Amino acid sequence: MDLLDCKELFAGKRPEDWDNIPDIDLYMDQVLSYMKRQHIGLSVNENLTSAMVNNYVKQKVMPKASGKKYSRRHIAYLTAICLLKQVVSVSEVGRLLDSQMKDDDIGDFYNKYTSILDEELSEVGSMIKNTMSEEEVSELALRLAISSYAQKLACECLIGTMSEDESK
Repeated sequence: MDLLDCKELFAGKRPEDWDNIPDIDLYMDQVLSYMKRQHIGLSVNENLTSAMVNNYVKQKVMPKASGKKYSRRHIAYLTAICLLKQVVSVSEVGRLLDSQMKDDDIGDFYNKYTSILDEELSEVGSMIKNTMSEEEVSELALRLAISSYAQKLACECLIGTMSEDESK
């Protein structure tokens, strides 16, 4: 992957809008296939398996399937879970999603989520220049790593301040 590939990754790949997520129920293999197009990390180096999805349901991070079929609601949950679990624990993801869902329906939450994601990906993408020297690439990578660490700590701290009742 070169700098142009990196820049294009951040410029173009986004989850589907809420209204474009299939409104028909999908089987697990269809969900896993769909999620590869839905979540930027699954096209790079992250994985999503049926066992992982089943664990999210068991841990009450997302709702159960209806029979063996998953709805647009499940796709929205999985889209957020795939990103958030890269930053915080699955239990913390559950607390955060529970807190978000108490005031928003899934469509409103998903629209807020994709809007924030677009802002953040665009901001990071704008930092990557096609003509960066090796030293500039290294410095930006260091800056992003340190920023990610600081933001992860802040996120964990903030989730820790949320009352336990919200996670039920």
